[in-house]
Amino acid sequence: MGVVSLNRTLEQELFALKRGASLECLACGEFVMQAGRGFLCPECGSRLEGGEVVELGVGARAG
Repeated sequence: MGVVSLNRTLEQELFALKRGASLECLACGEFVMQAGRGFLCPECGSRLEGGEVVELGVGARAG
């Protein structure tokens, strides 16, 4: 059995979050909450609406 890459692109991560397949914040890795038509990270304050990042939280780590 070969090694499988687990790295995903940002676009793949956004679509996974939008579908509900992932509940992990793209900025800090904590769990997100559904808020209206989007998602909100209570840890860093990042918001995702309509499949696009609206706001990157203040507490988010720089990559």
